[in-house]
Amino acid sequence: MKGSNFIDNLPKVYGIYTGGFIGFIIIMAIAEQMGMSAKAIGIAFVAFTVFIYALIGWLSRTAQADAYYVAGRQVPTVFNGMATAADWMSGASFVAMAGGIYFKGYGYMALLVGWTGGYVLVASLLAPYLRKFGCYTVPDFIGTRYGGNLARFSAVVVLTVASFTYVTAQINATGTIASVALDIPFQYAVYIGLISILLCSMLGGMRGVTWTQVAQYIVLIIAYLLPVFWISNKMGAGFFPHFMLADEVARIGELEQQFGFVANSKENLAMVPKGLAGITKAHSAVNATPWAFISLALAMMMGTASLPHVMMRYFTTPSVKAARKSVGWSLFFIFLLYSSAPMLATLSKLSLIDPNLSTGIIGKTFAEVEAIDWYQNWNQANLMFISDFNGNGTVELNEFFMGGKAVVLATPEIAGLPYVISGLVAAGGMAAAMSTADGLILAIANAISHDVYYKIIDPKAETAKRLVVARVLLVVIGFAGATIAAMEIQGILGSVIWAFDFAMSGLFFPLVLGVWWKRANRQGAIAGMLGGLAAGTWYLVWVRTGGSGFLGITQLTFGIFGSAVSLVAMIVVSLMTQEPDKATQKMVDEVRVPSGKTILGKQ
Repeated sequence: MKGSNFIDNLPKVYGIYTGGFIGFIIIMAIAEQMGMSAKAIGIAFVAFTVFIYALIGWLSRTAQADAYYVAGRQVPTVFNGMATAADWMSGASFVAMAGGIYFKGYGYMALLVGWTGGYVLVASLLAPYLRKFGCYTVPDFIGTRYGGNLARFSAVVVLTVASFTYVTAQINATGTIASVALDIPFQYAVYIGLISILLCSMLGGMRGVTWTQVAQYIVLIIAYLLPVFWISNKMGAGFFPHFMLADEVARIGELEQQFGFVANSKENLAMVPKGLAGITKAHSAVNATPWAFISLALAMMMGTASLPHVMMRYFTTPSVKAARKSVGWSLFFIFLLYSSAPMLATLSKLSLIDPNLSTGIIGKTFAEVEAIDWYQNWNQANLMFISDFNGNGTVELNEFFMGGKAVVLATPEIAGLPYVISGLVAAGGMAAAMSTADGLILAIANAISHDVYYKIIDPKAETAKRLVVARVLLVVIGFAGATIAAMEIQGILGSVIWAFDFAMSGLFFPLVLGVWWKRANRQGAIAGMLGGLAAGTWYLVWVRTGGSGFLGITQLTFGIFGSAVSLVAMIVVSLMTQEPDKATQKMVDEVRVPSGKTILGKQ
């Protein structure tokens, strides 16, 4: 996959790939009708797609620094938009987002607003200007803009904390899917997922990850949208259900009132396996007040504009103009999935509680529900549970529990679709989690190999040695992430939200002010990065250990506190110390010009 000829033929290449994947789905559907087992179908989907990604990664292998770190800066805008969308729509978006909306109601829509709105900040404040700078990594921008190894190293620290928190969530998602599809324990499945992730990025770096992510986007968007349209049509909600969302949500409200709800005692809840939630809409601090909604959306917006693996994608475009266009395409491709997540959550809940549907379980006897194949499968995976708390022998609203990550994965089975769709969804979930994990592990490894090893430790290191260091780091960081993921310290969605908070705590204002405030200097940037990260981390620990918090800032929005400290520290310290030299200020002026040569040129 080298040279301009491949770039020119990208539409044809991925058109053939898409047709081939649809053909594979049809073959699996025929095999299911001929008696192929559900387990074999699940294994086939995961194995086939992972093999394709690994093949792309191998074909994209490179020994050139420019290709390894920024894909040669030749990725067209549309395809970079697809790669960015895949990089962005992680296992949390694919597997956990609909589950969060399912259980928490409208409050989790703040994530959709924040994550999508964050790209407005990316397009208007950062992406074109960082591309104009010509850097390889986010710490590369920080180190060159502010000067000095300490500023560069501080950015690496923040990047590592945020990205590592995020990557554990993605490996958690790959482990969940692999454990169900391959019928192996979760603790082993996370390492299977890790191997799959490394196959994509090990040899080709950013070039391999880019072309793999385009392929992964095609898989994940087909896997997400097809069940939504199929289930909606089957339930009578229309072929394009998004316009009927309000009516379906109102229907759920009516059913919840009709069936009533009995609160479970502490003794009852103690019997429920860890990580499972009740079928009814839960109310939490996430959606308790308008400020809770706004603060979560704000944190996710600022976090989006701070995440290094997102910024890295815009370093791969041919020009500053292309970087800005690429953000627009990213938003479009992300919208296709995000606009469907609330609908999938709604259809999933209706499938379970609507008595007019054959799939409804409320009012059925426990023996009937326990005999259903999909319940048996997901109960064995510890992601579903029923118990006769009320003692009347029939399943009621407070007696069915499900893991949030099972909402997307199990809904095709619950709705009575052919198992081939469940296999497709598993492949889509793997694609989403792998694509983001690839980008995150690469962001950490590239930052350490380029900004610590090459820029600080051994500036004379040859390219081959630099790439060996980067590849070794990929393995070490991935293995560490898989080990943490196997401990299941935090759920997928919670870990992802924390990552955004860590990123915004230490990087948002040093990045933004680095472009838009010439007076910002090295001392201020260091104070902003380290002070913000420390303050945000302290606040998270304080709230997690029983602290009451203040100003409505929770453990999900601690980045607001961290970034506020970062902003104050950066401004105060910058004003109290010497302003940057004239050359630096001239460089900042030049960065904001949307045309012309890059500041750094080739490295």
